Amino acid sequence: MPQSRLPHSAPSSPWRWAWLGAAGGLLWATLLWAPARWLAAAVAQASHGQVQLRQAHGTVWQGDAVLTLTPGHASDEVRSLPSRLHWQWGLKGWGLTLQLSSPCCTPQAMQWHLSYRDGGLALSLADQTSTWPLALLAGLGAPWNTLQAEGALQWQSTGLRLGWQAGRLRWHGQSLLLAQDLGSRLSTLRPMGSYRVSLQGNDAGTETPELRLDTVSGPLRLNGHGQWLGQHLRFSGEAQADEGFETALSNLLNIIGRREGPRSRLSLG
Repeated sequence: MPQSRLPHSAPSSPWRWAWLGAAGGLLWATLLWAPARWLAAAVAQASHGQVQLRQAHGTVWQGDAVLTLTPGHASDEVRSLPSRLHWQWGLKGWGLTLQLSSPCCTPQAMQWHLSYRDGGLALSLADQTSTWPLALLAGLGAPWNTLQAEGALQWQSTGLRLGWQAGRLRWHGQSLLLAQDLGSRLSTLRPMGSYRVSLQGNDAGTETPELRLDTVSGPLRLNGHGQWLGQHLRFSGEAQADEGFETALSNLLNIIGRREGPRSRLSLG
């Protein structure tokens, strides 16, 4: 009997490859030209509605929006930057870069870099100086909406890098916040002073960076120290009015801490 032969498999249809190529091209185009509102939605969801990118224009990779802080989605108490926030993503080696800028606040764009380093993720910020309105913080709700702080917040960073290894966060470098000409609706005295807050890591990296609060100038004296422990900040300090300013600052001292005679004890964590 003649042996039967199995039929040869039909060659792959060129249409299948055409459809795969078209689908791949469509996916790439969708990712490349994803609208900025997708990024705005992701930021709002991740922050539980407290950080919002309103009136977003452009794409996920390059665009601008109005940066707004709010206690939550349902709140009408919002604060926004006086100028639009611009962003641009890019690639650098095997890492991802992000440039952030706003005419009101950043003389030069802030440059972030996310990479894989020393067996873990590392997020670094190029040395920079930026100045932000303190009033923006009132949008986050209590206690900032109670204080209604006024003035400028200058942020300086030097060698700042955050590294994640084996589930632990390590701080490198230093961040310095300078609150200039601070005012508050809780006091008629303006300004109350200027203050420095430093968060200090080290070259080798530490899991517990040191935090320090000092008074630069002004009749309201603030000082204290603490540590950043994992996801929590532990801080203790005190506030006191200079002689002759006790009445003007009494209401503020009663609210910001535990009153003990002329002083107010500050504690967190």
